[in-house]
Amino acid sequence: MTLHDAAPGVAPEPGVVPGGDTLPTTEATLIYNTRAGGSERSSPDHLVEALHQLGYRPVYRATDSEDDLVHALREVEGTVFVAGGDGTIRAATMHLAGREGVILGIIPMGTANNIGRTLGIQGEPLDVIAGYRGAQVQPFDLGRVTAPWGEDVFLEACGCGAFAEVLAEYNPDDGKSPLRAVQALGSALSTFDPAPIQLTLDGTPEPDETPYALLEILNTRATGPRLRLATNADTSDGLLDVIRIDADHRDGMLTYLAALARDDFEALPSVRSDRARVIEIPYHGQAFHVDGEVRAGEQGAVGTVRVECWPGAVQVLVPVAAPAAADTP
Repeated sequence: MTLHDAAPGVAPEPGVVPGGDTLPTTEATLIYNTRAGGSERSSPDHLVEALHQLGYRPVYRATDSEDDLVHALREVEGTVFVAGGDGTIRAATMHLAGREGVILGIIPMGTANNIGRTLGIQGEPLDVIAGYRGAQVQPFDLGRVTAPWGEDVFLEACGCGAFAEVLAEYNPDDGKSPLRAVQALGSALSTFDPAPIQLTLDGTPEPDETPYALLEILNTRATGPRLRLATNADTSDGLLDVIRIDADHRDGMLTYLAALARDDFEALPSVRSDRARVIEIPYHGQAFHVDGEVRAGEQGAVGTVRVECWPGAVQVLVPVAAPAAADTP
């Protein structure tokens, strides 16, 4: 999948969508995933009509496959509204990243909706569209990964340790369940036995090797089935949140479950949180995840996993009435 290069850290001036003080182009494309978890709540016709009421002229594109999405976004311009879950939004963003003259409008219709929640975009699809009247355009960072297995890009998070192991053993036939995911992570945090590694943040190595039961690099506040590990993450600050737990000083499973329920995971004494632009992780064949995709472990492999923030890789609409601070668990 080809990503378009953009000048690092350079983002266009914020704009205003129709209904605000200025009127940019009203051309728009609606990408609609008919298989999204909330697709029964609003039909494409309803969404098209709502966008018309905002002053857009949307072209509707049904995308039931990756080929459909590639075709729909190949030469798209203007605002691209994506109605679907985090997976659909991720797939569309991979094609839009770095492209000038394109704005992403998120209409969350999935289970976790980590991306929308981080931006304060929540609610029923028609209510979300109504909230875009007068909305601002702001940069949205992505994460870039260069590793022995190749190159990746993520919207939410990348990491190794307990959560990557949980994902590697995850059975999709059991269905998506935030509660089940939290319980599985809490159990894995208590028992996972990691090898010590020495992290490097923005060119500065940590003083010692540490066995991290959890090592997550987040762009959004939550990842997976709504696991809120970085409650203050900012997708427009040009930095990534580095969340980790030293296995030698970890708490019990119930402590982590309670902290996730209270939405103060980072406040635990055993959880260390930093922000960095570039993170380098020694690789000795451990399993990683990139958003919801697993990069399986490779026994005997060695190298370095380099994770870097890609500032302002895509421009997104953010309702002025629903800032990111309004995100609720």
